[in-house]
Amino acid sequence: TNKEYDGTFVQNFAKINLVPKLQRVKGVGQVNVFGGKDYSMRIWIDPEKMTAYNLTPKDIQAALNEQNVEAAPGKFGENAEGVYEYVIKYKGRLSQVSDYENIVVKSTGNGNFLHLKDVANIELGAFNYGQKNFGMGQNGVAIGVFQTSGSNANEIIDEVMSILEESKSTFPEGIEYVVPFNTKIFLDASIDKVITTLVEAFILVFIVVFLFLQDLRSTLIPAIAVPVAIVGTFFFLQLFGFSINMLTLFAMILAIGIVVDDAIVVVEAVHAKLDEGVKSAKEATLSAMSEITGAIISITLVMAAVFVPVSFLQGPSGVFYQQFAITLAVAILISAVNALTLSPALCALFLKPHEEGEHHKKKNFKERFFIAFNTGFDRMNRKYVGSLRFLVNRKWITVVALVVFSGITYWLFATTPAGFIPNEDRGIIMADLTMPPGTTLEKTQIAVQELDSVLKSMPLVEARMSVVGFSLLNRVNGGSYAFTIMKLKDWKERKGDGQSVDEIVKELFGRTAGFKDAKILFFTPPSVQGFGTADGFEFKIQDTGDDDWATVSKVSNEFLAELGKRPEIQYAMTNFNPNFPQYQMDINVERAKDAGVSVSDIFNTMQGYYGGLYTTDFNRFGKQFRVMIQAKPEARADENSINTIYVRNANNQMVAISQFIDFKKIYGPEAVARFNLLKAVNVNGKANPGFSSGDAIKAIQEVAAQHLPRTYTYEFSGMTREEIIAGGQAAGVFLLSLIFVYFLLSAQYESYLVPFSVLLSLPVGIAGAIGFVKLAGLENNIYFQVALIMLIGLLAKNAILIVEFAMQRRKHGMELFESAIEGAKARLRPILMTSFAFIFGLLPLALSSGVGAVGNRSIGMGAVGGMLIGTLVGVFVIPVLFVIFQGWQEKISG
Repeated sequence: TNKEYDGTFVQNFAKINLVPKLQRVKGVGQVNVFGGKDYSMRIWIDPEKMTAYNLTPKDIQAALNEQNVEAAPGKFGENAEGVYEYVIKYKGRLSQVSDYENIVVKSTGNGNFLHLKDVANIELGAFNYGQKNFGMGQNGVAIGVFQTSGSNANEIIDEVMSILEESKSTFPEGIEYVVPFNTKIFLDASIDKVITTLVEAFILVFIVVFLFLQDLRSTLIPAIAVPVAIVGTFFFLQLFGFSINMLTLFAMILAIGIVVDDAIVVVEAVHAKLDEGVKSAKEATLSAMSEITGAIISITLVMAAVFVPVSFLQGPSGVFYQQFAITLAVAILISAVNALTLSPALCALFLKPHEEGEHHKKKNFKERFFIAFNTGFDRMNRKYVGSLRFLVNRKWITVVALVVFSGITYWLFATTPAGFIPNEDRGIIMADLTMPPGTTLEKTQIAVQELDSVLKSMPLVEARMSVVGFSLLNRVNGGSYAFTIMKLKDWKERKGDGQSVDEIVKELFGRTAGFKDAKILFFTPPSVQGFGTADGFEFKIQDTGDDDWATVSKVSNEFLAELGKRPEIQYAMTNFNPNFPQYQMDINVERAKDAGVSVSDIFNTMQGYYGGLYTTDFNRFGKQFRVMIQAKPEARADENSINTIYVRNANNQMVAISQFIDFKKIYGPEAVARFNLLKAVNVNGKANPGFSSGDAIKAIQEVAAQHLPRTYTYEFSGMTREEIIAGGQAAGVFLLSLIFVYFLLSAQYESYLVPFSVLLSLPVGIAGAIGFVKLAGLENNIYFQVALIMLIGLLAKNAILIVEFAMQRRKHGMELFESAIEGAKARLRPILMTSFAFIFGLLPLALSSGVGAVGNRSIGMGAVGGMLIGTLVGVFVIPVLFVIFQGWQEKISG
């Protein structure tokens, strides 16, 4: 707003005209207006005049209660024989300043009366003067809109923005609105990025499949599987009550590389039959399906089973896992149905028998390229078979390699930083400002205006708002606190050096380092709204004994000093301060009783002059507001003002209240907190660059064990607490997924040993996944863990293709050694084709930049690395493991 309007007018205009509309939006749970500046009829009483007229605040309260009432006197003529009845109406509650000025306080005799305006100044003011709001450096009002659980944030924000635009025309001239915090902007930008990645992934998968199948007709069959699976998945997501969000779209990108697998296996198997000389595409399809149906069913069950355990997890991590798991499981099941029904039908329709003598025709460039590709692939296949024969004859090499890979995997997990939900550049920065204890609201406002001038000079800051009198981190009201929210320019306009949110935060710390008295902490919002206020870590230091708050603060600060020495910690701080200047008031009860003054009258008088008395209500602008009695500000400016305050005794005499009261200057906290019923100090902090939140948690635990006294403990809270819970769940989830896969394969192969030829090949891929993540400088976070669970199924799929074919050959009487070699040889092409289709489909994620890049790269790098290493090494390991475990099984079975 411009300077013509004060904060009280702006807030009440918004609360009367705008807030009710926002509250009616479907899905809105709460509309929070910062400041508490509701209109109030302020009765600013003058202590000296009150004493002169032998009055106390209690008398003013009685006059207001008597004359500012709603009354229903009744009716004339009711139940009488008259023609009419008349309702008797009273004017009701007073609403204008002049009405209150003319309230009769008492009669002074001779027909004269003392009115309220004779002892007080009356104005339409604010109920609370403890906060001030600023938008873009001008007077304003901060309004927060919060959704209900399960509602759709996008729909709510669209409706809210629509209401703001519609209401804009009704705003008084000079009033505008800005939206410095809007979660939809980041969400929309992230979804746009994911959709672009989705298209890129589809194109790359199509190219890889075409390279291997070398025929547009053949390539169309798996290509058709993608939209069929995705559309079908969206149908079931709607059925399950899920929305299209970043998590489900992430899963769709992963699904593109997965859902083509089964169709590729079908097409490749039919081509193999046609290569063998089958003259009809239909016959080739029927023959191929008789061999691979079992493998497709096995792969589908294993892939779906991997995601069963994670769908039962609770909390934020459960939401992440469930969205991924159910989306992928549904896509995989639809893909399997498609591979067993639609793909065979398309093969019979689209594919043609391989004609004799085709090689005598003149070849174009494409045909020459594919001939060269096939020649090279056949040469590689022969070398591959030779290597397999060498390894099968020297099984110890494979066993040693698996032990080495397992050791590498363990070391990589131990040395890779652990995290939870990675922090992203959301285009929002928050600042929490703390002044020395006891600082007035006006002085804090000067510091906020100085900060605002810094923000105004920064071209990358698009919008800003501030609230003086409230701490965002500690949720505490007080004149020495303030917070600011700033919205940065769009990510497209922040692509240069020094323009990421972390670099801008660093710049802000530098620019405000010289601020006198003000301690300013800049931070970004947490990854998941509702779990704390800031990114980084959060915990409580708790006193299990009976120390006073000064001792609690001393112990906490000593602990934080030790914690700050750790290289993992960028900062760890608390705004708790037990040194706010206060006055301890003591009443000499004996002296008061001797003077005929009750203790309750002393307290009521003090409250009426200093604290403020809520007496009655008034109606205006269609709303109900409160009437407040309080001494005018200059009459309560310091402790000496107590000398002007008088109370009436039992003899109706006015006596100075100061003769019954003693004040002692003390220091104490402005607000205290408890956590788990214990005295608690809240601590917020952040890990240093190069260290993860998991490293910071470990550092806190170690420092606490060494330096916290025996009667003190600590508890993690917010997102940090969820990270620790999720870390404990992750290992159990992986174990359960492996157990599910094992049992399914045991049932499929009717063996307790053969499934180990599939499962023991997994460490190779897991080592590749964690290795790529570590090389990329990323964390072992929830996105990577989702990729890891998916890799269990994908790598098992490759093993199943080889083992299933080898089992079939073994049942037909082929030697164990040869059946393993034959299975690996026959399935090498579809394994490489499906694996590289998946890898190339995820390259846009792995190489992502811009909005949402950390999450994209975590899941992309992990999946690409695991699939690449798992495939290239696994095709050598799996046949050897099959020979080992199938041989043992046959010996046991006789």
